[in-house]
Amino acid sequence: MTGLGALIRRNTKLYFHDKGMFFTSLITPVILLILYSTFLGNVFESSFRSALDAAGAAASDELIRGCVGGQLVSSLLAVSCVTVAFCSNLLMVQDKITGARRDLTIAPLKPSTLALSYYLATMLSTLLVCLTATAVCLVYLANVGWYLTASDVAKLLLDVFLLVLFGTALSSCVNFPLSTNGQASAVGTTVSAGYGFICGAYMPISQFSDGLQKVISFLPGTYATSLLRNHAMRGVFSEMGNQGFPPEVVEAIKDSVDCNLYFFGSKVPLSNMYLILAGSVVAAVAIYVAMNVLLRSRQK
Repeated sequence: MTGLGALIRRNTKLYFHDKGMFFTSLITPVILLILYSTFLGNVFESSFRSALDAAGAAASDELIRGCVGGQLVSSLLAVSCVTVAFCSNLLMVQDKITGARRDLTIAPLKPSTLALSYYLATMLSTLLVCLTATAVCLVYLANVGWYLTASDVAKLLLDVFLLVLFGTALSSCVNFPLSTNGQASAVGTTVSAGYGFICGAYMPISQFSDGLQKVISFLPGTYATSLLRNHAMRGVFSEMGNQGFPPEVVEAIKDSVDCNLYFFGSKVPLSNMYLILAGSVVAAVAIYVAMNVLLRSRQK
């Protein structure tokens, strides 16, 4: 078992063989969707209605539900693509604990091949779970208010794919030095509890203080959340325009839900958000490669 393909199959099979790990990863987005729609949904809907009343605009219940649904779905996917990656990447830690990694390195196997196999296997497992979660989210939007086009869905899938790449690279860097179950549990708990806040999924960044907004504007997860927001809610904003909503009201709503992001006062275009996210993936992968190279040099 020295080839990259064989290692990827081995890692993927071990992940799916652990029914507890797999079903936990799979059911977490569904549970989040239920919790979001039950608790956050009412909060978001009240906020939208208050904002529309203040602007003297009226919207149908379906349009408001579609708007809230798009925000909830983008929040869920923004969190799941990263947290599921951390769960999927625990195999790298488990191999250290069980000694399997030592056995693999005894074989005529390049450390770079082993590192790449962990990354690709984690990416495939995470992508499967997140695409399943995306399908569930689309069904949810179809029930509460569907305003998406085929292009919106395609761009949403692209966002999920890029964010999975980022989540896998980030989890690879963070999990690489871990060597015990306690460390892995602590990291997983911290990421699950904190990532949703710093990426703007649980609470729009526009509601944070100016200083905190500037700090968060340096984090790539912020722009990934905004990309998901824009593509999940574009149809809703277009329908608002068709129904005669003043452009300034639509822009104010976009600002309030982080569809519009500002870096020190300058609005960030969607193309730049893609560049930031793609660049972050490349940077995180480079750090992961460097960590493996340094470990190999120390072992020699």
